[in-house]
Amino acid sequence: MERQTAEDSRTTQDIHIKHVPSKLAFGRKNYILMLAGIAVIFIGFIIMTMDDKPHGFGFMGLTLGPIILMIGFIIEFFAIMIKDKQK
Repeated sequence: MERQTAEDSRTTQDIHIKHVPSKLAFGRKNYILMLAGIAVIFIGFIIMTMDDKPHGFGFMGLTLGPIILMIGFIIEFFAIMIKDKQK
């Protein structure tokens, strides 16, 4: 019969594992802005599809929808670039 050493007789309770808290890439403010930007982009696409002219060649398809889309992408840009203040 083999003899157990002190290292072999350790239980899982004796082993201490360091738990490092996971740090998200962005803060809460960034994620809220990202969701708002996605919503604005979605609304822009909906506006472009609501155009009455064939193939979307009216005001909503050529002017209003793309402007709303651009606003949504600008919101996304700022959501990524803004640094969230740490306490």
